[in-house]
Amino acid sequence: MVGGVVRSMGVDRRRRHGDDVRRRAVALIGAGVSVRHHIASIAPLERWCREYRAGGAEALRPRAKGRPRGSSNGPAPAATREQELAEQLAFLEAKVAYLEKLHALQVSRSRGATRPRS
Repeated sequence: MVGGVVRSMGVDRRRRHGDDVRRRAVALIGAGVSVRHHIASIAPLERWCREYRAGGAEALRPRAKGRPRGSSNGPAPAATREQELAEQLAFLEAKVAYLEKLHALQVSRSRGATRPRS
């Protein structure tokens, strides 16, 4: 093992196999196929055979990797004036409640009251 990569006779084992190699391997699923095409395990061969039987050569084509791109619906619709006002009202109510609590805390500290221990 060199730098996290398994090497056997100078072959990099982490490489991906193209659809042409997959098709040839499925066609030659006999002795020595894994050595000939540098396939480390029988598991991919079995999976490729299953996929080939289910969907033919098209099933062995590479698939897109990663997260799919965002939907093509476009941006979210703009909020209506009523929704904007409702959000502003909720924000201001929370702000008033916070300031009232802060004021009550300052008053209680100025009177010398101590906080109860929990």
